[in-house]
Amino acid sequence: MGIVGATIGLTLLTAVAAGAQCRPEVAELRGGGGVARFTVEVADDGAERATGLMNRPSMPSSAGMLFVYDAPQRAGFWMKNTLIPLDMIFIDPAGVVLGVHENAVPLDESPIDGGSGVQFVLEINGGLARPLGIGPGSVLRHPAVAQDQAAWPCN
Repeated sequence: MGIVGATIGLTLLTAVAAGAQCRPEVAELRGGGGVARFTVEVADDGAERATGLMNRPSMPSSAGMLFVYDAPQRAGFWMKNTLIPLDMIFIDPAGVVLGVHENAVPLDESPIDGGSGVQFVLEINGGLARPLGIGPGSVLRHPAVAQDQAAWPCN
């Protein structure tokens, strides 16, 4: 393999390695439909989690919000002041999807129970999870997941 071949090989390895690096603004989900990548805002304190995606008239299809809790808990949501339908993906501490609430209705104040053992919730545009193959057993890759217990670690 000449110098050009070695350089190309190194470039490809670097690109592959860079793809495996987690970034706070990117959440990846691997499920039945392959890998879906979302540019996310991280809500990791009480004020950010309370506001969530309220009062936004739209959101790009490749965007979302990742709610991060300090410890696993019972997660409950509602759609008060939320103007767009959302799929809510409830995720355990290892990054494994526990369940998906599809197409939460805008402005609905009915409680949405994500169940117990939830440490992360990814909200994406309503109706995307199913066609992307995201469901129970799918896995999240993100630096907020403790890498020593991650089902899909960053590296």
